[in-house]
Amino acid sequence: MPIRVKIVVFAVAVFLGLAGWRGLNALADQGAPRSVLFSSREGQDMPQKVKKSEKEWKTALTPEQFDVMRKCSTERPFTGKYNDFWDKGVYVCAGCGTPLFRSEMKYEHGTGWPSFTTPIDDKNIEYRDDFSLLAKRIEVRCAKCGAHLGHVFDDGPEPTFLHYCVNSTSLDFKPEAAGKAKGPEEAAAAATETATFAAGCFWGVEYKLGKIPGVVSTVVGYTGGKTVAPTYEEVCTDKTGHAEAVQVSFDPAKVSYADLVRQFFSFHDPTQVNKQGPDQGTQYRSAIFYHGEAQRETARKVMEELEVSGKYKKRLATELVPASAFYKAEEYHQKYFEKHGVVCY
Repeated sequence: MPIRVKIVVFAVAVFLGLAGWRGLNALADQGAPRSVLFSSREGQDMPQKVKKSEKEWKTALTPEQFDVMRKCSTERPFTGKYNDFWDKGVYVCAGCGTPLFRSEMKYEHGTGWPSFTTPIDDKNIEYRDDFSLLAKRIEVRCAKCGAHLGHVFDDGPEPTFLHYCVNSTSLDFKPEAAGKAKGPEEAAAAATETATFAAGCFWGVEYKLGKIPGVVSTVVGYTGGKTVAPTYEEVCTDKTGHAEAVQVSFDPAKVSYADLVRQFFSFHDPTQVNKQGPDQGTQYRSAIFYHGEAQRETARKVMEELEVSGKYKKRLATELVPASAFYKAEEYHQKYFEKHGVVCY
């Protein structure tokens, strides 16, 4: 076969191959987000969607923003305004203002784009499978307006090992001082704090934590692992690294964090390693995921008190680790006891 013909055949093959991959990516992009493709997420408190026509987005965004946020392009590395930017505050979606990342979750990854270890709230992030570079990646978008933000990888630092690689163009920044003036609803929300615990099957843990006076709300989910937006079935393989956990919103004026920690230790055996009752596996481990140094120090003191009290014959196996991305579990797991009158132990 003449060399020219070989070159033409090869070029056509490459073109068709790329077209096929782009078509597959388009199908994935048009379909449901990853969290829906791999699990049932109905009933979750997702943000109300912002819907605009392409013309409206072109008017609202700069040409560069439109290219990145609506057409999934990528800004050149080391050119974004937030790449080497370390002010304290909150990064929000440039398209709709949805809070996405806190400044304390930002770190230097060295790739040339803003990098974060975890979002403010996973419900504000939408995950999609992306096949555009002949390999599967996980794209992240704003769950409210669908804006392309970037991708998430598993090459980040401990404890999450997550690396949210985000375009500066997709972000706006709200400095810390801007959040001082709060309305009544924001002030009420600010009056509560968050705590996260794991003590075996989350059905029973949620019920017991929810009965404590001063606890405002509870939600069960998965945290402490590497897999992004895992399903219950994936967590049950004991390969994702996640623990079945309960995230608690509580009023510190009615119940202190120290009291919550003491209650947490009272209703499970914290000396058992990777098990509670009949349930075994790392997903059933005992763990306190602290939110900030104040919680870490408080939990540490309570644990030291228990260690010297003589209450337990064995040493505590409870992990004391920083809070990381918390993925809300499927709706049928929420308030399981109230729905079925059954707990795990």
